Amino acid sequence: MATAIRAIYRYPVKGLSAETLDRVALDVGQCLPHDRRFAIALGTTEFDPTHPRWLQKTHFIMLMRDETLARLQTRFDAASGVLTVAEGDRIVLQASLTEAEGRRRIAHFFDDFMDAAVPKPLRVVEAPGHAFGDARPKPNAATDKYVSLINLASIRDLEARLGAAVDPIRFRANVYFDGPPAWREQDWMEREIAVGGAKLRVIAPITRCAATEVNPATAERDIPMVAELLRHYGHNLMGIYAEVVGAGEIAVGDPLSGV
Repeated sequence: MATAIRAIYRYPVKGLSAETLDRVALDVGQCLPHDRRFAIALGTTEFDPTHPRWLQKTHFIMLMRDETLARLQTRFDAASGVLTVAEGDRIVLQASLTEAEGRRRIAHFFDDFMDAAVPKPLRVVEAPGHAFGDARPKPNAATDKYVSLINLASIRDLEARLGAAVDPIRFRANVYFDGPPAWREQDWMEREIAVGGAKLRVIAPITRCAATEVNPATAERDIPMVAELLRHYGHNLMGIYAEVVGAGEIAVGDPLSGV
């Protein structure tokens, strides 16, 4: 099987829904446009948008702790700045992520939606040029903004070990590809690969946390994913981080080469 992209996703608000893309342009040193552009900060979180810095995910609402977020389906319209939030078939909120009043309404909605134990008041945060990624800045990378990639064969191998279906979206990657044998991607560290019209350099494996326990369809913790990875493989890895070193467009169906 030729190695090719099977799906592309962005996650405009940290901890909220994946959004599927047919194609996207990548720039050097950047993540996908609008990926983790926004986050919803806890009442205890200190974040200065004029001097942004990387913070652990625990400073924001996120699936690792707040599995009820998976009950919501969200969609961000980049042209209008509007976030639409639905629960089941019902739209429960439409408000602007880019305007003060809209952010206030979104924060108020999540104040009411989240468990009482979550420190409040919540607030929407954004900083120009900043992305609220999970990965700490990597010392072997020229940037702190990465593209995450997952080999679907590795997920299929995991499914076979578990004897259960695993929705790839549990792992919240940007690019899902098919072709190489399971786990071969973990041998690509420091390698430059061509992905569609872009060039990426693989910089690190992705270690997994309890967010992957949450079934994105049911919002239930139904697979102890970290424990299962450790039990079957002796590690808690799934996927790789890469930095963009050559700008270009990528699209579903595009080949990966240099792998």
